[in-house]
Amino acid sequence: MKCIFLGPPGAGKGTLAVKAVDILGAPHISTGAIFRSAIAAKSPLGLKVKAIIDAGKLVDDGTTIALVRERLGQEDALKGYILDGFPRTIPQAEALSSFAEVDKVFNFDIPDAAVLQRLSGRRVCRSCGANYHVLFQKPKIDGACDTCNGELYTREDDKEGAIVKRLEVYRAQTAPLIEYYRAKGLLVDVDARPRVDDVVANFRTALQK
Repeated sequence: MKCIFLGPPGAGKGTLAVKAVDILGAPHISTGAIFRSAIAAKSPLGLKVKAIIDAGKLVDDGTTIALVRERLGQEDALKGYILDGFPRTIPQAEALSSFAEVDKVFNFDIPDAAVLQRLSGRRVCRSCGANYHVLFQKPKIDGACDTCNGELYTREDDKEGAIVKRLEVYRAQTAPLIEYYRAKGLLVDVDARPRVDDVVANFRTALQK
C-alpha cells in the first residue's frame, strides 16, 4: 500500500508509522530521514541540502520534491510506502501526484487541546534522552530519570507558546490537505486521542474502510 500520514504535531504519526511498517510491510519515509540519508550519501541533492541547512535556511520545495521523488524510486518503495511529513502543502501534493500514486491518506485526528496536554506534559532526560509525561508516564522520582537519575526537562518546542505556534502553522499550511484528499476519496480519519495501542487498533480498523 502507498499511503500518506497526516496529522498535527503531537498526533503520534512517527510512533504509528513505526508500527505501520510491520502492519503494511512498507518502508516509513519521512522528509527528515530523506535529508539525513542524502547528506550522508553525499549525493548532489544531499550536498545541496547540507549547504541549505548549514546556512540556517529551510529546504525549498523544489529540492524537497526532487529528494522525495528520488527516494520513492528506490526498490524498497516501489510496491508501497508510508509518507510522513510530506506533502505539507497543496502545491507539494500536486507535485507528488505527478510522479507517484497514493492509495490512502490517513488523517490522525486529534483536537488542539489534547495536543497541548500531550506535548506540554512531556519531559526528557538530559542525560539519556528517555521520555516521560507528567500525566501518562510519570517517573518514580519527580524530576529524575528512572534509568540514569538524570534531570528531566521540557524541550523548547514543547513549551506552550511554541506548541501553539506549531499548531497555527499546521492549520494554515497542512490542514487544507485533509479536504483536498477527502475530495479525491482517499482520506480515512483515525482517532489519535487514545494511547498508542488503541490508536494502532483504530488504524487497523481504518485499513478496512
